[in-house]
This record gives sequence, structure tokens and C-alpha cells, in this order.
Amino acid sequence: MAWFKREKGSFDQTTPPEERRVRTEGLWVKCEACRGIVFRKNLEENLHVCPKCQHHFKMGARKRLEMLFDGRWTEHDAGMTSTDPLKFVDTKAYATRLKDARKKLGMNDALITAEGRLDGRGVVCCAMEFGFIGGSMGAVVGEKAARGIELAIETRQPLIIVSCSGGARMMEGTISLMQLAKVAAALGRLDEARLPFISLLTDPTTGGVTASFAMLGDLNIAEPGALIGFAGPRVIEQTIRQKLPDGFQRSEFLLEHGFLDAVVHRKDLKAYISNAFALLMD
Repeated sequence: MAWFKREKGSFDQTTPPEERRVRTEGLWVKCEACRGIVFRKNLEENLHVCPKCQHHFKMGARKRLEMLFDGRWTEHDAGMTSTDPLKFVDTKAYATRLKDARKKLGMNDALITAEGRLDGRGVVCCAMEFGFIGGSMGAVVGEKAARGIELAIETRQPLIIVSCSGGARMMEGTISLMQLAKVAAALGRLDEARLPFISLLTDPTTGGVTASFAMLGDLNIAEPGALIGFAGPRVIEQTIRQKLPDGFQRSEFLLEHGFLDAVVHRKDLKAYISNAFALLMD
């Protein structure tokens, strides 16, 4: 007499391979500086700064605004989109690049103009998104920045622009270069209105953005280790045919040579900007 009875087929039913795997994709991040492995949740709680070496990872525009503002903030001109004036095509059509970036990030271009409160003080902040075609500056980015400056003038509020960009957007040709002068002219009107502008440069800030509004602040501050310059170091080395010094075009190098007013750790940015506005406005 059998003591046990096996049900037919009970051991033949195996768990699918995809359900047997431990799903760890995206839970860990390798630091670009120290090559250490960091738990993504810990990284996010630490403002996207490596807890081991203090390397500052790139931060998205919306996360940046959440970090600076006290709570709720209002976005302006969110519906503005590029019309692809040149019908530009290289390895991919510019219209396709725009469509893909909008779908991936849920925003229409590489800059968010927002109004909110920073330590109780009303401010206007323009934050650039590097994930949107390298944070490049085309007609929409330039127009939104100019409108943000005009909003600051109308409401008598100080201005912050967070730069994170590869420069002017080549897919829009001369139209993108015109934004340099337009935003700079708007900043001139802000200066005439006696309202302060703090320019925060993050990694990277290059090209036409550096050559225009990023370096026109009443205070120009940067995060540690940020790449800041016009042309890239490789192009400069090939042009002058000389070896560049260590740390060239990094924020600490620029501070040492008088191009920046301060290098501020991300966790101290909000307090630093608040104190600066109190000094400049009160």
C-alpha cells in the first residue's frame, strides 16, 4: 500500500524563467567618479550626490525645482513647442528627436520656467533639462527664458537660472544663436529694474549658454566638479597644441581664476541662494 500519492503533472509545472529572476535592474548606480556602487534610493535621498565621494550626479529640471522651492510651484509657458523651422535632418529627423524627447520626459522643450517660494520669498526660476536633446538652447528655450525674465520684472521678484546645457541647438541654425542676444537683452532690462539674478551653473554648462546668460548673473555660482566652458577641452588642446592643466574647465578651476563667485555643495544651495537674495534685496 502506498503511503504517498503523487498528483499527475504536479512536478512538471515549472515557474517561468522571468518570474524566477531577482529583478534588480535599476536599483543600483555606479558612481562616475569613485566607481563605487550606490543604492539608487539612497542616492535620490542624498539629492543625487554620491555619499562616498560627494560626486554630483546630473539632476533633472523638475527635481531641481522641487529641491529649491518650498513646496508647490507654478509652471509658465509649458505648452510652447518648436516648429522645426529648417526641417533639419542628420542621422535622424529633428522632428523625430523632439517627439522622442517629449515622450520620454513629459515636457515640450529643454527648459522649465516656474514661479514659487524659496524660504518664503517669491522667486522666478528657469531650470534646464539636459535629458532633452542635451539641454540645447533653441527658439523655445530662449523665448521661455526671456519670458521668465519679464515675469520677474512684472512681479518684482528675483531670478534664478539653472544652466545645464551642451549649448545652442544646431538643428535650428541661426535662430538658436539669436537667443543669446535676446536673453542677454532681457537680463539688461532686469538689471535696470534693480532686481537680482543668480546664475547657477551645473554639469555641464557649455557653448552658447555659457557665452550668454549663464555668465551674466549678479552672482555666478556652480556645483562642485561642474564642466563649464565654451569649446570642449579636446578642441582647445588641438587648437593651441598644448596640454591643458589638471581640472581645466571645472568649477573649482574657474573659481580660482575669477570666473565664478562661489562653488556650493548641492545640499547648501537653497540656504546660500536665500541668504544671497536677502543681502541683495533687503
